Amino acid sequence: MLGLFIVVIFAGWILFYHQSINEVVADLPQRLSDKLDKLWVVAQESLRDRKYLRAEKALLTILRVDERNATAYNRLGILYAKQQAFKDAIECFEIAQSLEPSSSSLHNVGLIYYETKNYDKAALAFEQALEMEEDLASRHIAYAKVQEKLGRSKKMFASLERAVELEPLPQTLNILADAYDKNGQDEQALALREQAAKMIIPQGGRKRVRQVRKVM
Repeated sequence: MLGLFIVVIFAGWILFYHQSINEVVADLPQRLSDKLDKLWVVAQESLRDRKYLRAEKALLTILRVDERNATAYNRLGILYAKQQAFKDAIECFEIAQSLEPSSSSLHNVGLIYYETKNYDKAALAFEQALEMEEDLASRHIAYAKVQEKLGRSKKMFASLERAVELEPLPQTLNILADAYDKNGQDEQALALREQAAKMIIPQGGRKRVRQVRKVM
């Protein structure tokens, strides 16, 4: 009788043990998700506050848990770029691009190549970014700056003119006007500056600056 009682107790314990393990396993995804969310908050706040070591630790921890997280690689690339660790930044952006192709990763690579005066590679990266996402003026402006460094005026003007088509704002108009000035096209430059001035100070109205849409 005692032996039967022990067997019943032991069987009950095994059943309870298995249930507890199943509950823990089932709870793991939620606990992991909560941990990653907290790490993202730490990383974002640290980047904003320029606490780069803390941000790096948070991002590297995220990547240890989720090694195929393209967003984390992108953020890590931005962090390294801010610290002028350009080689590490490029590596992170390229990994992010291989995991999840995006125009942002390619654009970031282009910016770093531009910063390090590797203009041919910068141009290639910007061209690839534009193939994926052509409708952002900032992409065309960046590409135009590289073309200017490479001495390709025709491509530079084409890119700046496309940027103005996409976003005919005072800042964009003045960038194109500056390019016209450098090329001796004074009348075109003056016309663009007058157009920009009218957008900033409407005729017969109070001074008002149009809000510029931020591009991420």
